[in-house]
Amino acid sequence: MGEGEVKVTRGPVRSPDDFLIFGSPLIGAEEKREVLDCLDTGWIGSGPKVTQFEKEFAAYQGADHAVGVHSCTAALHLSLLAAGIVPGDEVITTSLTFCATVNSIIHAGGTPVLVDVERHTMNIDPVHVEVSITDRTRAIVPVHFAGRPCNLEALVELAERHDLVLIEDCAHAVETLYRGQHTGTFGDFGCFSFYVTKNLATGEGGMVVTPNEEHARHVKTLSLHGLSADAWKRFGDEGYRHYKASECGFKYNMMDLQAALGIHQLRRLEANWERRRDIWAVYQEEFGRLPLRPPEAPEADTRHAFHLYTVLVDKHRTGLGRDEFLQGMTAENVGVGVHYESIPRHPYYQETFGWRPEQFPVSDEIGQQTVSLPLSAKLSDGDVDDVISAVRRVLGVD
Repeated sequence: MGEGEVKVTRGPVRSPDDFLIFGSPLIGAEEKREVLDCLDTGWIGSGPKVTQFEKEFAAYQGADHAVGVHSCTAALHLSLLAAGIVPGDEVITTSLTFCATVNSIIHAGGTPVLVDVERHTMNIDPVHVEVSITDRTRAIVPVHFAGRPCNLEALVELAERHDLVLIEDCAHAVETLYRGQHTGTFGDFGCFSFYVTKNLATGEGGMVVTPNEEHARHVKTLSLHGLSADAWKRFGDEGYRHYKASECGFKYNMMDLQAALGIHQLRRLEANWERRRDIWAVYQEEFGRLPLRPPEAPEADTRHAFHLYTVLVDKHRTGLGRDEFLQGMTAENVGVGVHYESIPRHPYYQETFGWRPEQFPVSDEIGQQTVSLPLSAKLSDGDVDDVISAVRRVLGVD
């Protein structure tokens, strides 16, 4: 047996042709009918279903304005541009996130400034944010990691005191509440993801929410080449409408095909959240007995979106490393994820910004131990039992 390999002494928990896919979304008959309606009517690009989805999503979030876009990456990029970020401006964000958060800052022309996270929440540490603010800082981009809200009281106070733009990365946090208010509505912009593994899935897709009507208009214009009218309005039954390019924009608009899925995903969002909450509770009970570090319980006066269930695999406690654990779970035909290796672990950022993992010790420790286990409303009770059995077998306690 080679170094780092996990020996499987009996058949796996699941057969290879029944591999449990990580993050597989729950798609119902309503979504399918809505997509077929798009095909029947011919509105498959940006059209009336996008407008409907935007209105219903804004109502759910308690937001004044919502603009559908192609991805959360697009949402972040456009929000930074609408906020007026220009080359030379510094934007503070977390060192424990997906690369899209940092890339969006770079694409907007800003300079990303990383700070470490809190060990217990895995969210950006406001203490580190404050000491990183300079006279070049223009914005803060916190990420509500795994669906757990950041310390928004502290972050909003810092943004107001230093006159900074607050752009919330809510890729994991559609249902998240902080003191009774939806995340994404505390700052100047809230950016959401509807990627296939997210709690609200449209395959690809994203949304910007904002209290500022001018910001919403600007994001909308930038999302479609900088044109003055939506494509579906130009070609609608009211007759052709001329348009003008007011600035150099992007091809970031949402399609009706995406919105068709989103409309019904949104309507079953609370029921799906309840199912994931129940699975989370089972995991907490089962994995709290094992030599793993399960996630902390949600903080008082908050609601966790239960987007990711992450455990930390410490070789000193478990007897095997994180990557061995990943390999073992795959051998059991149970899909897992890694959210995330710290940003300074990636070669591009090391070479471009000179960041090193040891500069962000908490993020790096988490990033070298973290494993995300399946957590989806699509999981049956049998699937959940299989995840638990696979974890126990990989750890050698079954």
